[in-house]
Amino acid sequence: MLARLAHKRIVLGVSGGIAAYKSADLIRRLRDAGAEVQVVMTAAAQEFITPLTLQALSGNPVHTDLLDLAAEAAMGHIELARWADLVLVAPASADCLARLAQGVANDLLTTLWLATKAKLSVAPAMNQQMWAAPAVQSALAVLRTRGVAVFGPASGSQACGDIGEGRMLEAVELADRCADQFETAALTGKHVVITAGPTREALDPVRYLSNHSSGKMGFAIAQACIEAGARVTLIAGPVNLPTPDRLARINVTSALEMLQAAQTATADADIFIATAAVADYRPRDAADQKIKKSADTLTLELVKNPDIVATIAAAERRPFVVGFAAETEKVIAHAREKLVRKKLDMIACNDVARSDIGFQSDDNALTVIWSDGEQTLEKASKSLIARQLVALIAQRIKARL
Repeated sequence: MLARLAHKRIVLGVSGGIAAYKSADLIRRLRDAGAEVQVVMTAAAQEFITPLTLQALSGNPVHTDLLDLAAEAAMGHIELARWADLVLVAPASADCLARLAQGVANDLLTTLWLATKAKLSVAPAMNQQMWAAPAVQSALAVLRTRGVAVFGPASGSQACGDIGEGRMLEAVELADRCADQFETAALTGKHVVITAGPTREALDPVRYLSNHSSGKMGFAIAQACIEAGARVTLIAGPVNLPTPDRLARINVTSALEMLQAAQTATADADIFIATAAVADYRPRDAADQKIKKSADTLTLELVKNPDIVATIAAAERRPFVVGFAAETEKVIAHAREKLVRKKLDMIACNDVARSDIGFQSDDNALTVIWSDGEQTLEKASKSLIARQLVALIAQRIKARL
């Protein structure tokens, strides 16, 4: 189950309370599961455990001040809010819960909480009498109505000597609860086929034509589909990425190989998501031996590669087909034209001319378009964008039933 945390970005908020010592163990367990952790501490939290300790365990600088000019120049609170897949406040004191429920934004943690689109969760920790107080229960009720996950608390002996509810859950259970946040049932029973990465079209045994696609977006979508309960087949071009758990991976090199693999895999597929950056052309004839440098110019004759997503969309037994459009100009217009021309059910487009998203980046921003609507997915981590896209796909499929 903890495998769902692989490559996830978690912001751990630490508020003031004796349970802050458990945050150190929690960071270790999250990182052991493959998550990346950024820590935000309130002023009160720093009275119980030092930022240096949590910095050493997380491997990242600890964020403490809302108006830290150095931090704002590097990763300000808005960038940190966009970076996160999940924000967990652990421990969440009574004071912190009240401020989160009221929408107060008077420090870095509460400001980030309001600014993020990530999943939100709290792990309460306080004296048993405080836990039972109507004000605390009212704050929790407000947070729950807003979709905030509440982890715990546990019951037992407390630092003050009391016995009762209010203990923060242990780190191992909190890590499990975090992993649970990345699983839905939106695509249960569906077979999803995804293409990812570039293709390489050989010029000779040494050289090839290709592009800058890293495959990160496709792999993030594959992980999101797994979390949504789907059976996933991932057709990957030449990329340097680890294979997510619980999927079948097919490695290919050229566009023709990717087409053949896609046609075979989609024979029983419910959804086809074509994120791969497939080469539009290939050399008519690849040289058997290395082409030697001789003349001042070299002329290559290229022939058009088959359009994989259009081919799948035109099949007699077709799945729900989602295309991708990586454009450098007139992004929306070009995407709408492709949606119609290729007879797709949905297309996701992005502006790869931007240096902060797209190829090689860990972040992305998409506009998702279908026949009678569209939705913009603002800049966020590719894993968060992937889950938002999968949710949209599930909604469109449901709407068609």
